[in-house]
Amino acid sequence: MAGATTRRHRFAAAALAAAGFAAALGSSAGTTLADTLPGALAQAYQNNPQLNSQRAIVRSTDENVPTALSGYRPSVSASASVGYQHQRTEQASAGQRVVIEGDFMPQGVGITGTQTLFNGFQTGNRVRQAEGQVSAARETLRLIEQNVLLNGATAYMNLLRDTAILDLQRRNVEVLQEQLRQTRDRFAVGEVTRTDVAQSESRLAAGRSQVSQAESNYTSSKATYRQVIGVEPGKLAAATPVDRLSPANLPGAIGTGRAQNPNVTAAMFGIDVQALQVKINEGALYPTLTATANAQQSWQVSPVISKQGSASVIGQLSVPIYQGGANYAQIRSAKETLGQKRLDLETARDQAQANVVQAWGQLVAAKAQIEATQAQVSAAEIALNGVREEARVGQRTTLDVLNAQQELVNARVALVTAQRDRVVASYTLLSAVGRLSPVVLGLPTSIYDPVTHYHQVRDSWSGVRTPDGR
Repeated sequence: MAGATTRRHRFAAAALAAAGFAAALGSSAGTTLADTLPGALAQAYQNNPQLNSQRAIVRSTDENVPTALSGYRPSVSASASVGYQHQRTEQASAGQRVVIEGDFMPQGVGITGTQTLFNGFQTGNRVRQAEGQVSAARETLRLIEQNVLLNGATAYMNLLRDTAILDLQRRNVEVLQEQLRQTRDRFAVGEVTRTDVAQSESRLAAGRSQVSQAESNYTSSKATYRQVIGVEPGKLAAATPVDRLSPANLPGAIGTGRAQNPNVTAAMFGIDVQALQVKINEGALYPTLTATANAQQSWQVSPVISKQGSASVIGQLSVPIYQGGANYAQIRSAKETLGQKRLDLETARDQAQANVVQAWGQLVAAKAQIEATQAQVSAAEIALNGVREEARVGQRTTLDVLNAQQELVNARVALVTAQRDRVVASYTLLSAVGRLSPVVLGLPTSIYDPVTHYHQVRDSWSGVRTPDGR
């Protein structure tokens, strides 16, 4: 019996050792860069298709600026013509009829250039509007970056949690198997009843069911990790919270969130873009002044070659008087949309504040839960050891031992979950205040800079190849 007790304690110690997650959420030994949280986030930052798609959208939006700048530049077109002409002329004079017939080959070339000199400041406003659209697109990209990084941190911590819980549940089954073997041995010598054996068998079956559920959760978390991070997970290393990167108090966090959250900054640029749209629509009521230069050269090949050339420079002033009221309706519509954009900004600020307060509360709760569950685990360990000793001398029943074992497992699972929540809540708060970025986190990866592409295409006058050679 003493040997059985030793084996039982050895299995219990193995079960407790599985809770090393409670101390460090994993081990960094033997892991690659992708199996650390910063490394996994770097992989997601580089490979996530949603993020790469948004980068392409920003690059496409960059092209709105040279499109708007084209209004300052002349438009030039060339033309050429060549053909065949048969001509027959009949003349009658003094009773005589004369027929003139011949073949001709008319040819010509020309070039026309048009320059807008004034259009009610529409070109300048369109350029500024396009620049505002670029800034708004960059804020949307920053929002997607934050979402990808937050999803990556969540996926990493979920898999780390579910790996630890699966290990705990498996070791719990080992302990229950040993408990059942000992109970059957004691039943064989008459120390316990058949009820004790049935209780051990029931608890073992429940433990195996919990293992199956833990395996299912682990498989699901692993698939999500592969989807978000882009690589298969290895042995995940420890992860630490990042709330040190967030404001130190709730009022400061709220102020930062209301000013720096990407949804808020994107809404601010949206107001600027719409205000310029109002000015663009108003510009349609102003006169338009254009200059057109034209040069033509034509030839006509017949029995003799004749040439004719012309050149002209013409200025044209167009003054809109009335277009059926469409321009006025467009101005009023743009003003109403501008009012909507301002309301959207207030909505975004209020939503950002709510997200900050919620994330702050989750972080505070997670910290408290860790302290509580650590105390719970410590007490459950002492209780389990005491119940086992009391059961050995007949003062406790088998059910008491099984309940104490289950309470310890539940406490360790709760601690694992609380530590996962602690890390995820810190990333959620950092996202809510608008600071969740690879630069702030110091991720080991090259940083995508949308400004580079913008300067590559802004002043481009021609060419269809993109800066990356496509």
